[in-house]
Amino acid sequence: MPALRVRGLEKRYGDVEVLRGIDLDVERGEFLALLGPSGCGKTTSLRVIAGFERPHAGSIEIGGDRVCDAAAAGGRWVPPEGRRVGMVFQDYALFPHLSVARNIAFGLPRHAANREDRVTSALATVGLAGLGERTPDQLSGGQQQRVALARALAPEPQVILLDEPFSNLDADLRASVREDVRQILREAGMTAVLVTHDQEEALSIADRVAVMLDGKIVQVGSPEELYHRPASRTIADFIGDVQFLPGEAMGRRAKTVLGEIPLHGTFDGAVDVMLRPEMLRLSPVGAPEQHEGTPATIVSRAFFGHDQLLTLQLDSGQMLKARLGAYGGFRPGDHVLVSVRGGALAYPHEQ
Repeated sequence: MPALRVRGLEKRYGDVEVLRGIDLDVERGEFLALLGPSGCGKTTSLRVIAGFERPHAGSIEIGGDRVCDAAAAGGRWVPPEGRRVGMVFQDYALFPHLSVARNIAFGLPRHAANREDRVTSALATVGLAGLGERTPDQLSGGQQQRVALARALAPEPQVILLDEPFSNLDADLRASVREDVRQILREAGMTAVLVTHDQEEALSIADRVAVMLDGKIVQVGSPEELYHRPASRTIADFIGDVQFLPGEAMGRRAKTVLGEIPLHGTFDGAVDVMLRPEMLRLSPVGAPEQHEGTPATIVSRAFFGHDQLLTLQLDSGQMLKARLGAYGGFRPGDHVLVSVRGGALAYPHEQ
């Protein structure tokens, strides 16, 4: 039984369809990222699952209990406090006048016998033991994020929902805090759903990623699967840097300006071959170790420290991008030979 099961979820605001038949399973202990651009419906999905919004159609099960069923007689509906769901908001939603400990205790039953123990345990879980008497303004942004997480964990929910929780952090802090949060949730054995528009964030910390576009979930898979095997050209365009090369497919190969490229799958006729920048291999013209390839000229170079992105122009006029490691002496104006590493995906040609 999945920790979270969503079927046929629909939500409208007036005549605008925001959710259009959402189906989603999240396994126990899994970290799933719901990835999509602004306005695609991902935050609305989270709010409906949490019980803050009512759907027009569909059902939701949390920990095997049906908490929402629009088709049931009278429309079954369990309010947020009865769903055993923890929520971490984008702005943390901490009470500035309350101590850290009282912020965490806010979501617990007022007369629970073990209230203080659960607050202490939640603080220890997120690495903030001993800081319970401080107020939120005495903490760093990363520590405030941990308080919000501790408050969500204290009631021992079935599922944690995180709505763009790292977007308010500085870029330098964001990567370390999200990895800390991921580790905390993993050690707690917690099921979590993260909403984000940040592809790097989703691909780097999630066990699986659900891509959401225009109110629908269009593909669910591991980060590797989504990056290397997007189910459509639209998804490929959305995830990572990508370029498409026109070609003529014959079975498992396609003729292109870069020569014949092996394909993952069988195609016939006009196709667009998907090439990630890191799939291109370059060698200097005239070098002893040069590989066979198509002549090109380097137009520009962007150096990022850990890697570099080169813009190339083939003799045919086609522009391509190649991503290389940090080392390599290529410069604008250099003449190179371009070839493709391994096979590639292809999609029906778009005019």
